[in-house]
Amino acid sequence: MIVGILKEIKVLENRVAMTPAGVEVMVGNNHEVLVENNAGVGSGFPNEEYIAAGAKIVETPAEIYQRSDMVMHVKEPQPSEYELIRDGQIVFTYLHLAADEPQTHALMQANSINIAYETIQKADGSLPLLTPMSEVAGRMATLQGATHLAMPHGGRGVLLGGVPGVEPATVMVIGGGIVGINAAKMACGLGAKVYLLDTNLDRLRHLSDIMPANCIPVMSSKPKIRELMAEADLVIGAVLIPGAKAPKLITRDMLQVMKKGSVLVDVAIDQGGCFETSKATTHAEPTYEVDGIIHYCVANMPGAYAKTSTLALTNATLPYAVQIANKGWKKACQDNAEIVPGLNVVNGKVTCKAVAEAFNLDYTPVEEILG
Repeated sequence: MIVGILKEIKVLENRVAMTPAGVEVMVGNNHEVLVENNAGVGSGFPNEEYIAAGAKIVETPAEIYQRSDMVMHVKEPQPSEYELIRDGQIVFTYLHLAADEPQTHALMQANSINIAYETIQKADGSLPLLTPMSEVAGRMATLQGATHLAMPHGGRGVLLGGVPGVEPATVMVIGGGIVGINAAKMACGLGAKVYLLDTNLDRLRHLSDIMPANCIPVMSSKPKIRELMAEADLVIGAVLIPGAKAPKLITRDMLQVMKKGSVLVDVAIDQGGCFETSKATTHAEPTYEVDGIIHYCVANMPGAYAKTSTLALTNATLPYAVQIANKGWKKACQDNAEIVPGLNVVNGKVTCKAVAEAFNLDYTPVEEILG
């Protein structure tokens, strides 16, 4: 199979879908790998390292799409790429379709095989290709929240960990999954008082056992969120429904109880955001203010730490990419049930129920596609 590694074109996105070490593995499995010129530079991987690993450098994304059986991205295809995607071509990347109707229709029209990193799922319900970026985003959410609490960034001037004789900041993390636990660990490590909310009592018991003493696991509810918002200096939204739009857990009217200059960080923005007032931002202009509350809603947070993120992402995606390339997408799905939920749009049909429901589209069970 010919596998194409595209250069990211989303604003200030410096990750790349595969490291040179990953390319070497693919070439070792008798696949040809095309890498777009300078695709890895932002992550610290120059063309020379890809060439040494056995890749061929290609000048344009159009040539990558034209020649490749499978193309790999980090972020979703951008509008300039829609017409380049070929009939029957495998597109393997983060898609987040439930929050992106134009892309959904474009992929349906392309008649391509679209496998989303974020919905590949293990039998235990975990999301192995989303996990490493969730770990990065969770830790980063606390760091960015702490930064934007500083007055030069519009914040209320509260140091997250306080100092001797001065109380620390209060942090509320909504969602006790991978993002939430990493955000809470970072905030606890900096000395903040942390409330970690979830709706799963078993999960809360687990969190109570493993988290440090300055983390308080709490059952999540609308009244509890509103109550804690009045106390919180930093709120981190870390909820996820695999493949679906994020629920709106904080409405605009709830901002009125917050202290001016407090910060909201919406890690769920890729899936539409979990705050009513959220809108996607970029690393170039990461924040905006609503009713005196700073909002940080960057849609590709891990791109800021591209070296770490690219290494972590390749560790997770490479085994699946090898299976798909070795066997073809259909046989890979038949042999590995974990890949099956990753099929979001196949040959013009929406095979992810959450995406179909988001846009009132016809849903085709993936079993009908696989036979």
